[in-house]
Amino acid sequence: MMTPIKREKDIIRKDCSDRRNAIDKDLHKSMDEGICALATSLVSFRYADIILLYAPIKSEIDVMPIFHEAIKKGKRVAFPRCNVEERTMKFHFVTSEDELSPCAYGIREPREDAPVYDPKTETGSAVCYVPGLAFDVYGYRLGYGKGYYDKFMHTFNGCTIGVVYSEFILNTLPKGRFDKHCDVMLTEKGIKAIKKEK
Repeated sequence: MMTPIKREKDIIRKDCSDRRNAIDKDLHKSMDEGICALATSLVSFRYADIILLYAPIKSEIDVMPIFHEAIKKGKRVAFPRCNVEERTMKFHFVTSEDELSPCAYGIREPREDAPVYDPKTETGSAVCYVPGLAFDVYGYRLGYGKGYYDKFMHTFNGCTIGVVYSEFILNTLPKGRFDKHCDVMLTEKGIKAIKKEK
């Protein structure tokens, strides 16, 4: 049975997806390049030992330039691999895009035997770039409704950066009790600090 929160999220999800898909390709590319250039200039990137990224699908913001810059700087980079049955994901380290191939949901993922990032035992400074169809001003995200990132973020103690176009930062989003906010948001217009909830 669909809950009122899920129903409301689905309506917003479709609206944001349709609007993002309609963005002109050249504008899309230009904004993505600006976001990546800003990301790699930030202190959070410069001092991070570990970068957790996502492999973009459809009209998601292309963060792969962050991957290439991180590898060039000698950082360790990991991408998520989904466990569809449990609806969980683990990040696995890779050193090349060639180590990613389409798996669950058509998303490019690392091989199952690639080294795993364990947030409980890794001692390095880590930054996680979090995709979303939309975020609200408090840093809560709207994803595709599977809950993978929310579950992971509850285990992760590093910095979480929501990656989103500025027009998809909404005043508020419906929230469930397991939703977790990001620390800041990265847009084509710069870094946006989250508001504190009242």
